[in-house]
Amino acid sequence: MLKKQSVYPKKIVWISNLRFDIDLYKSGKIETLRSLAKRGHEIVLFSSFSSNKEWLNEITDIHIISIPLRYVPFFSTIAYVLILLLYLPFFFLYWKPDFILVDSNASALSLITSLIFPKIKKLNIVLNIRSTPVYIVGISGRLNNFIFKISVFIAKKFFQGITIITELMKEEVCNKYNINPDFVGVFTAGVSTEIFRSEKYSGNEIRKKYSLEDKFIIFCHGTFFNNRGIIETVQAIRILKDLYSNIFLFLLGDANFPLKNLIVELGVQKRVKFHESVSYSEVPKYIAMCDVGIVPLPNLPDWRYQCPLNLLEYLSMQKVVIATDIPANRVIIGNSKSGIYIPSSDPKDIADAIIYLYKNKKMLKKWGMLGRKIVEDKYDWNIVAKKLENYLLNL
Repeated sequence: MLKKQSVYPKKIVWISNLRFDIDLYKSGKIETLRSLAKRGHEIVLFSSFSSNKEWLNEITDIHIISIPLRYVPFFSTIAYVLILLLYLPFFFLYWKPDFILVDSNASALSLITSLIFPKIKKLNIVLNIRSTPVYIVGISGRLNNFIFKISVFIAKKFFQGITIITELMKEEVCNKYNINPDFVGVFTAGVSTEIFRSEKYSGNEIRKKYSLEDKFIIFCHGTFFNNRGIIETVQAIRILKDLYSNIFLFLLGDANFPLKNLIVELGVQKRVKFHESVSYSEVPKYIAMCDVGIVPLPNLPDWRYQCPLNLLEYLSMQKVVIATDIPANRVIIGNSKSGIYIPSSDPKDIADAIIYLYKNKKMLKKWGMLGRKIVEDKYDWNIVAKKLENYLLNL
């Protein structure tokens, strides 16, 4: 590392490939940048949107340059990259940012024209890796894997650093791509301990709205792809259907039709509730009304070295969490009673954990309080942003 630079103020640009009116997993980037802004830095975020730009009105503490692009798979990504290829060199030369973060996907390719300019090459450019390619079959999978490799190659040759979401993923990437660990910084996902504070919400209003006052509620929120353990969780509810009449599963987020059809096929429509996604600030209200959170991620490369955002949010809201015993969950929870590990995402394992917590429901408040300290000590967005800041300032 080189000599540490002065702290304030710095101009930071984050180039993202997210469609911010469509993608649900935008909160991590926004909250990281907001926390950096609170620390005195001037922030610009590049993104795109398909049709709805209302979310822009909610964000006033960071500058957002969002390009309108009607979403068409593959083609909208190409259009976004082409626009940035033309625009970014002029923006960098004009605004003169101190640090540029770029995601390890097609966004990284948008810097190719910028690197032609010697003044821009001298800027501190950092590749940001939040996940590594796991589906490398088919045209889409092979293309994503190729772009990721190109991004890493460009970063090793022209950038000043790489950031990764966890220490475990850092070790994996450094070994696979022969990268010096000193070149790589780590900043995890995080949680707003101010927004996700259990004292602010009773949850009674949501329970009453959906006639759930007498239910023992298992809760999960996010995007419900088939490989996230959600199908198995629904199957676990089927196992419990005739044993415990008041156990209920509440799913908040986007669901696919096969999953909805499965609920009908299993005859658990009265035990499972789907609710469309809500804004980031509304999520705590829904977590507050549940008894237990669940993070049933299977032991797959997709999730093994991740940092699950919903897990952090449950802990911050003092909810006990059912979590599969994978490195991603264990690094966060450790041996705390705020988490109940299951050996796999098998429906029987999930059902057994639900029964255990149902029988120990008088202990849930006490156990849940332990999770709050975990996030306050390590995963508050301000702590996460400071780790990123320290890495950048030492480039």
